[in-house]
Order: sequence, then structure tokens, then C-alpha cells
Amino acid sequence: MRATPSDPAGPRPARRRWLQRALALAGAAAAGAPWQANAAEAMLAATPPVALGPFYPPKLPADSDADLTQVAGRVPRAAGTLLYVTGRIVDTKGRPLPGAAIELWQANAFGRYLHPADTDASGPLDPGFQGYGRLVADADGRYRIKTIKPPPYSSRTPHVHFIVAAGGARLTTQMFFEGEAMNERDGLYRYLDRDGRRATTARFVDRAPGAEADALAVAWDVVLRVPG
Repeated sequence: MRATPSDPAGPRPARRRWLQRALALAGAAAAGAPWQANAAEAMLAATPPVALGPFYPPKLPADSDADLTQVAGRVPRAAGTLLYVTGRIVDTKGRPLPGAAIELWQANAFGRYLHPADTDASGPLDPGFQGYGRLVADADGRYRIKTIKPPPYSSRTPHVHFIVAAGGARLTTQMFFEGEAMNERDGLYRYLDRDGRRATTARFVDRAPGAEADALAVAWDVVLRVPG
């Protein structure tokens, strides 16, 4: 079984080694803080980068749409609490970035990624969970994703991995959730300054239009520093 947050065994060795490297890189980035916007140059602070993590899928699934809760041709849907993520992709002047490419991946309800390096020690696979999705923002820079709320695992607070690209900018980051008890104990979250934490933390909102009665909903905007 995977070590729980209170388990003194801590994270599994492979994840622990990755986290140590990620923290070292995060510390170096924090020293320079290249993602922070200069108030004289921009209205909005760019969303900060956060480590890619070890489980970006080496082979993308055939079904990779914006609904991660259902794999084409399989039933039932993914285990876990349904979650809708909505927001906008904009530049540092607040202008929408239509057609922005969005990728996301995350652990399933049991804490396991759809990746060959993540083993049964992390929890079972969920055949109904897609694990990875990709989509593009609409003409107003808006996006909508249906997934499940990821659990905490080892030393990590709940989070979703994102890559967002538009206008020559490409950002690798992670989305956190407001109010999570483990946020302040998560190494990557703690390396962010106050503005960085605010920019990477999704806020819970009222139920998304058309969403199931038991689904959660969060809003999260991504601000890209577009060249020029």
C-alpha cells in the first residue's frame, strides 16, 4: 500500500527522489522569480511554473478529450468525486488567448497515475479513468474540464498537472485546491511565494451549469507571459 500522509515511511523511493530534484529546481527558480510580472509592464502576474513531475504519459491514450471521467467504450465511469474545472487562458494584459492548447494529467481516485513507472504500490488502476486530457480554449479563452478530484498521496497535496501553450508561450504548472490541509506541507506548494500560491490555487465555486448534483466545481485562470 502507498504511504499515507501520516505514515513515517513517507513517499515511495522513486517519487521521493523526483520530489527532491523538483524542490531543488523550485528553489533556484524562486531565487530569480522570473515569472513575476513587473507592475510597470503588465496588469497581471503570470502563472508560475511548477515541476512537470515524473508521470507525464509516455504514450497518450486514444481517448484524450476534456472528459477524464469516461473512457470511450468502457463502463462504468471513473471512481471518485466528480470535479468540473473552468476558467480562462489570458495574457498578462488580461486579453484572452483563443485556441490556447491545454494538456492535463493527474492521479486517479486511488492515487495512481496512468504511467508504467507508477505501480500497484500506489493503488489500483481505474479502467474508467482517462488519466490525461487535451483541449483548446474557445474564442474567449475559456475552457471546461470534467474530471475527478485527485486525492493526496505520500507527501503531495491534491493537485492536477497542466501544460498550457499559446502565442509562443508554453507553461508547465500544477493546479492546487483552496482549503486543503496538506497545502502547507507540500514541498512544491511551499516553495511558491504568496502571489504564486494564489495564482496556482483553484477556488471552489457554485455547481457548474449542467453538472451532476454531487459534482464539485472550481474556477482557475491561467495567465501566460506571451512574447512581444
